[in-house]
Amino acid sequence: MRLFITLILMIVGASGMYVVAVVLPEVQADFGVERGMASLPYTLTMLGVGVGGMMMGRLADKAGITVPLMLGGACLGGGFIVAALAPNIWAFMAAHCILIGLLGTSATFSPLVADTSLWFLKRRGIAVAVCASGNYLGGAIWPPIVQHFVGVVGWRQTYIGLGIFCAIVMCLLALLMRARPPALATGVNTARAGAGNRPFGLSTSQAQLLLCVAGVACCVAMAMPQVHIVAYCGDLGFGPARGAQMLSLMLACGVVSRLVSGAICDRIGGLRTLLLGSVLQCVSLLLFLPFDGLASLYVISALFGLFQGGIVPSYAIIVREYFPAAEAGQRVGAVIMCTMFGMALGGWMSGKIFDLTGSYHAAFANGIGWNLVNLSIAFLLLMRVRGARLKTA
Repeated sequence: MRLFITLILMIVGASGMYVVAVVLPEVQADFGVERGMASLPYTLTMLGVGVGGMMMGRLADKAGITVPLMLGGACLGGGFIVAALAPNIWAFMAAHCILIGLLGTSATFSPLVADTSLWFLKRRGIAVAVCASGNYLGGAIWPPIVQHFVGVVGWRQTYIGLGIFCAIVMCLLALLMRARPPALATGVNTARAGAGNRPFGLSTSQAQLLLCVAGVACCVAMAMPQVHIVAYCGDLGFGPARGAQMLSLMLACGVVSRLVSGAICDRIGGLRTLLLGSVLQCVSLLLFLPFDGLASLYVISALFGLFQGGIVPSYAIIVREYFPAAEAGQRVGAVIMCTMFGMALGGWMSGKIFDLTGSYHAAFANGIGWNLVNLSIAFLLLMRVRGARLKTA
């Protein structure tokens, strides 16, 4: 039951991450700005979610998950309403960065993933995957709904209605999450023997840094299709509605990917799952370069969702496997912060590259380069773990 409530909270909280990509063309036209400037609200939202996730994770470690959830619900709802009333792009960006990102959506993703990892042991991978899939379910559900209401009543009225809904639902569900995790109540620490002191044979700060860099790299690559698929379809002449459908399909397939990856993670561990996801994401990004027809874009969008959905949840499993349970909130929050920074950087970078080149092909190539950085780090960490085991044997 707790996992089901967590899933609903993740779906509602995910609205702060995905709605702005759907309204990007309307916001660009309303405020009369370039594509790069219109992409900045998404960038600032991701930065806010990342920094706020680490803050909210620490708050959850100390006060329980309910407190950040209540704060997040009020700020997320208020942020949508303030953004709807914004007179210019700067006020719109501020509402997204501070209220929707830093204090709103941030209360759901990192803290809920960390909290879920503390409630399960034997099937932790699939449990975290179910929790994290709420983020993609939200991405699959919200774009077509928002696109419909934007076409009917406009993006500002849509934002107001969404804000009221998010505030009510999140605050009510937060009251059902007051129980403390058994792992903390009993003092159980299930990190692998010796891993809490020397994860991957490195100091904790070195290990954390490598995971954070990997998080940035994978999500710079991930942001290109997720943030710009709607605008990309518009540029190709297919219309933003088709792009919204592709985004919804991409994230729906991401849900399947996260669930399958969770089951795989329970069998092969977090590091191998991260490496597998990184390889497959790179393959799907390569497919965007030669194919830009309508049918092929639907297929590639589905493949991209299926291939990359398990990457971010695998970081939470890696942290729980190699770091102490009492530090789960802040350490998962730190890595997720870097993944959000990567999404923010990738969203802005892709828009800027489009402004400079007039095409998204260079942006896709840029994403592939960043993906290779992530793949290299995952491979390095796996080799260090295998080397340590062989040395011990």
